[in-house]
Amino acid sequence: MRKLLLTLLNTVALVGMASMAFAANQLDSASLGTTCLAAALGIGIAAFGCAIGMGLGLKGACEGISRNPDAGGKVTGTMILAFAFIESLAIYALVISFILLYANPYV
Repeated sequence: MRKLLLTLLNTVALVGMASMAFAANQLDSASLGTTCLAAALGIGIAAFGCAIGMGLGLKGACEGISRNPDAGGKVTGTMILAFAFIESLAIYALVISFILLYANPYV
């Protein structure tokens, strides 16, 4: 129940920040600041989430290797692949932030 509540609250917060970013008009300096704030918060939250995911993945890989050292090669390969996927999520968030800042389609 707690995970569901946290997921719901995070979704509401992210949707609220996205609406701030998309409602901004680049001709107005106050709304440009809002767009910059939304883009900065978006990439910050994405980087924070990716860092937590990578940390948990590394923790699991270290525990798995310590329990079964013979499977170290397979675990390491899988871990590196998972890290690449997690890092791609942060890069996607960065691209979306750049789109919000420089190529705002709603202007």
